[in-house]
Amino acid sequence: MKVKALILLFFCFSTMQSQDFIPLWPAGKMPNSKGMKLEHIEERERITQVSQPGIYAFFTSKEENNGSAVLICPPGGYAKLTYTIAGFQFAKWLNTLGINAFVLIHRLPTSPDLVEREKGPIQDAQRAMKIIRSNATTWDINTSKIGVMGASAGGHLATTLGTHSEDYSLIKDGLDSFSFQPNFMILISPVITMGKYAHKGSLDNFLGNKPTEQLIEYFSNEKHISETTPPTFIVLAQNDPVVNPINSILFYQAMLEHNISGSLHVFPEGGHSIALKNNPKSINLWTTLCEEWLTDLSILDKSKAEITPNKNKFLKVNRF
Repeated sequence: MKVKALILLFFCFSTMQSQDFIPLWPAGKMPNSKGMKLEHIEERERITQVSQPGIYAFFTSKEENNGSAVLICPPGGYAKLTYTIAGFQFAKWLNTLGINAFVLIHRLPTSPDLVEREKGPIQDAQRAMKIIRSNATTWDINTSKIGVMGASAGGHLATTLGTHSEDYSLIKDGLDSFSFQPNFMILISPVITMGKYAHKGSLDNFLGNKPTEQLIEYFSNEKHISETTPPTFIVLAQNDPVVNPINSILFYQAMLEHNISGSLHVFPEGGHSIALKNNPKSINLWTTLCEEWLTDLSILDKSKAEITPNKNKFLKVNRF
């Protein structure tokens, strides 16, 4: 049994290591950095300090590729990145749907290297989306079918991409002209607000212990929904003891007020750590519901995955 366990562990580790890791920033051009050389700190598959931000690429097979892609923002309260269960596992699930997936390893706002703490994760997420768009032709991705997915604090980062237009990732290179805004969003037990119903850990880590009212208002993402906010799927449990479910209710209410298409699913049980399977009772239906929603949006429709050159400025390919 021990030999079999070791073989399985080796196989899982090899599979994880075989994923392509794509750095986000050219050497010496990472914005908002003091230039410190940080070590990678990780324990029990939770990263607490990032030495090099980047994305792990999970490409689906050529036969199953429907031309869509999703950037996954892992959870961790902006203090760590729990990248396996709510990162790599989600990516593998998306691959089975014919969706290319990219797991974001972003700088944490607690990093001693950051000049402005809250901008670090956003800059990395924006840059990651630009890298995906800039390689759309190479990776056979339709630039109208690129979404973002986030659980817990990763949901806050995801919705920041979907509700804010200010570009923090400009470094005067070829990717500056690409859009970072997603075409759709998938949110799981998301942190949304920095106000009354904020998740205190995410708030403190993201904005510091004494944030200004202006920062709280600016990063309470339910207050920044507009006509450019993309269609959004939200799943959560009513008995979530970590992130108040009102976070999602506020976001969905604002979507209704701005006539933004959405699909909200509140299950009675499930707690905060909603996984792909083995959840309590009916919440296990969420992946099926999400798949149906993606079908409704034509994200899974291969016939609409053809990329037409010269009709979309995001189809230009840049190397990184």
